[in-house]
Amino acid sequence: MTANAIQRLDAFRVRLPKTGGMRVDGIVYADERIMRDIQKDESLQQVRNVAHLPGIVGASIAMPDIHWGYGFPIGGVAATDAEAGGVVSPGGVGYDINCGVRLLRSSLTRDEVGPRVREVVTQMYNNVPTGVGAHRKDLRVSGKDLKHVLERGAAWAVSKGLGRAEDLDTLEERGCIAGADPDLVSDRAEERGQTQLGTLGSGNHFAELQYVAEIFDQTIAEAFGLFENQITVMIHSGSRGLGHQVCTDHLRVMGEATRKYGITLPDRQLACAPIDSPEGRNYLAAMAAAANFAFANRQVMAHWIRESVGAALGIAPDRAGMTVVYDVCHNIAKFETFEVDGRRRRLCVHRKGATRAYPADHPGTPAAYRRVGQPVLIPGDMGRYSYVMAGTETAIKDTFGSACHGAGRLMSRSEAKRSVRGRSLIKEMRDRGVEVMATGMATVAEEMPEAYKDVANVVDVVHGAGLATRVARLRPIGVIKG
Repeated sequence: MTANAIQRLDAFRVRLPKTGGMRVDGIVYADERIMRDIQKDESLQQVRNVAHLPGIVGASIAMPDIHWGYGFPIGGVAATDAEAGGVVSPGGVGYDINCGVRLLRSSLTRDEVGPRVREVVTQMYNNVPTGVGAHRKDLRVSGKDLKHVLERGAAWAVSKGLGRAEDLDTLEERGCIAGADPDLVSDRAEERGQTQLGTLGSGNHFAELQYVAEIFDQTIAEAFGLFENQITVMIHSGSRGLGHQVCTDHLRVMGEATRKYGITLPDRQLACAPIDSPEGRNYLAAMAAAANFAFANRQVMAHWIRESVGAALGIAPDRAGMTVVYDVCHNIAKFETFEVDGRRRRLCVHRKGATRAYPADHPGTPAAYRRVGQPVLIPGDMGRYSYVMAGTETAIKDTFGSACHGAGRLMSRSEAKRSVRGRSLIKEMRDRGVEVMATGMATVAEEMPEAYKDVANVVDVVHGAGLATRVARLRPIGVIKG
């Protein structure tokens, strides 16, 4: 068998057989069409590389939105045994720790908001800082306040009047990862985070005004509070410069730890340390602190967006009925328990560009959704659509409760910018019925729709494989970007 052998298991999965130093197989969720795109970069080799990690169990898994990343592919999932020699790898989380998505629903309809879309987008753009270095002068956190953000996450924002207590009920982990230690976050990371709370950032981050274009499962949609032509807002952002610095700081340590503990890996970007080592424990505690910053960041932006919608429509924020559907992480390593080889095991589940997808009746699914499953939020590109799905029991059995996180890039950012020379993307988007406001045109060019896979194809694979169930399709009508 050749080292690059690929075996198709069914219409939605291929297997990369264990060879050489691989401890487990690779399993990639992809149909034939998506597989052709995946093979254009080195992400399949990264799936094989991840399979070398000490303590990895089950398989090295990749979602259909997989593409090349740092160490792990983006769209990669790997679980290591937390009590039997497993490791934690910052490459399995990424630089933007707890980059994630929050979805807000409203009592407003497309007909009510349609004539005022530009005003709503303008208010959002004015209230939510976008782009590199952007911040609001009325929110700067430092000293004890910043440490409380890192310890408490979204709850800190709520305690300051930036949101409602009930928001926390439908956030992954209630908006706070346990075990955070702010003292393990460097001064430089704290410095970078002081002015970035409540900011969108640049790149593929966005806040998007949408409407529910189609319902696929009426029962689950009703449980999620969704109905056709309803106005929603999706927020995609993470831990900003603070999280990036935490990753940078600990990658240096992990490189030394890999050598110290005699760990042999095919790629130095997979640098790791045993979970129970000082280096492993310190990274996990600092990573949790950065993740909590990201939860607080999305909480603050959600509050300001509620205010923006109310101001644009001339109503009190509460009159818009804007409440949280859910908030998911998609760059995280967390301790979760699964059955592996016939027994329950505590695992460190790395999800890098992958979303948790817990089913109905799972204790990790919020009480409001316990009978239907956890919302799984899948953003697409700014010109087409995004999806809401629901987690399933199959995901628990096959992917450590994980599903895809988005569309996945087809073009690099530089390729995308080259391809749009001479085009007016803002006008093109307006012609599609989408108002776009952005700090810089370079970001709009990098994020043009053609730079991404059609997220519908990605969702088809996830739904077909049974990892999550389609619930609703959301179409954009307004977007703000960095």
